[in-house]
Amino acid sequence: MPAKVEDYVLAADRENTVRSYASALKNFEEVWKGLLPSTSDTVARYLAEHATTYRLSTLRLHIAALSRWHADNGFPDPTRAPLVHKVLRGIRAKHATAQRRARPLQLDVLEDVSTRLLAAQEATREQGNRTKELRLSRDRALVLLGFWRAFRSDELASMRISEVHAVRGQGLTCRPGRTKTTDEDEDRSFYCPALSRLCPVDAYIDWIELSGRTSGPVFPGIDRWGNISDAHMASPAILPLLRRILAEAGTAEAATYSSHSLRRGFAGWASANGWELKELMEHVGWRDASSALRYIDVPRDAVKAKFERGLANSSPGPAGTQD
Repeated sequence: MPAKVEDYVLAADRENTVRSYASALKNFEEVWKGLLPSTSDTVARYLAEHATTYRLSTLRLHIAALSRWHADNGFPDPTRAPLVHKVLRGIRAKHATAQRRARPLQLDVLEDVSTRLLAAQEATREQGNRTKELRLSRDRALVLLGFWRAFRSDELASMRISEVHAVRGQGLTCRPGRTKTTDEDEDRSFYCPALSRLCPVDAYIDWIELSGRTSGPVFPGIDRWGNISDAHMASPAILPLLRRILAEAGTAEAATYSSHSLRRGFAGWASANGWELKELMEHVGWRDASSALRYIDVPRDAVKAKFERGLANSSPGPAGTQD
């Protein structure tokens, strides 16, 4: 394909989709050790082995990436085989109910994770382990900013340092890159205030100052030698990273959390603390109430309290009367 034609073809794909496909193929080839071109049996086995690791939507993205690779390179597409579709249907039937609603990351868990990450970072600094110190600082910034801004994994992955303005004691504004829910010409800006504790602004500034970077992705990969990647982390990589952060911080059942746990945790916290639905939608960026309501759980104690208030306000009927 001529270079100019290829440039225009690549321009037609959203940057985030290209990154996501590249990450999926990297996971298939380098992590799982799959071979390309592949077969339907291999793809089916790949799906089965990742059925409890990735969400169904992520598995479908991986299938799309494999399908695109085979089409682009002139090979038969193994993802179209009936076996692959049957495995996907089986995963949906067996696991989709559990995947439908992410486990919320509660504030007490967030506080425990933040405290442990900070303590571990101070210890590694004293030991002179810069690689681990960098990772811990990045991880703490990711968890705190992801929670208080209720970001999805693709929003975290697309953040760029050049699009963030943060001032200690004041707040942080940012413009995440294009994601699956944004239009090509949409210009969004998000704000997060500085907080008295669990502050995402301080965590972000601490991470950027420690890394010494002035451009590139906010949350990049870091190799074993402490080299920081210039490339954005693909959104599917956020889930295993988040689970690793939680597991290393000692969080119980860390594998049960998903990339939506930060958003759902914040939505539940905000709702419990009196935020109006409109305020929550504006902060998160939801365009319709149905999207917001999927992330909010009403605690059973709160439901019981409403019943009891209603009973207290209702006058009992005359003694001995029956309906």
